[in-house]
Amino acid sequence: MELLRGVKAPLYGIPGNHDYWAKVDFGVIAKAFEATGGAWLTDGRVLTRDRKVNLIGLTCNHDPQDVAPAPGVKNIMLIHYPSYVKKLSAWKYDAILAGHSHGGQVRLPFIGALVTPTRVDGYELGLYQTEAGPLYVNPGIGYFYLNIRFRCRPELTLIEV
Repeated sequence: MELLRGVKAPLYGIPGNHDYWAKVDFGVIAKAFEATGGAWLTDGRVLTRDRKVNLIGLTCNHDPQDVAPAPGVKNIMLIHYPSYVKKLSAWKYDAILAGHSHGGQVRLPFIGALVTPTRVDGYELGLYQTEAGPLYVNPGIGYFYLNIRFRCRPELTLIEV
């Protein structure tokens, strides 16, 4: 958390399944994100300091509530499970960001991921056009099951709004 507190830009994030499994203290994470000027969003929303971007972060543990885009600003939806985008088709966002898939970790040319976790539904890695808006699925930097990656580099993505 000390590393996160030292980031010189607002950090925004949402929990994923590994955060729940590890029973991490969301209060500690929230304080670290707040120290950067950002927010840890567990079924919440926040306007950026310049009031130009509305960030909505969902835990994906239940049907979406209070997720309507705000008028006059960019609306970015943060979800952990890529398949959850199907529950958002009643709304339109400027961007939807997801993770969870780890990009499949092992990818073969012309085939893609050999295995992905549940709740990916074909949204393995990269940019997809959906009814709710553009969905970007980040492969992240971690692993699931096997401590290996092949043709699926760990990634920290910079997205400029």
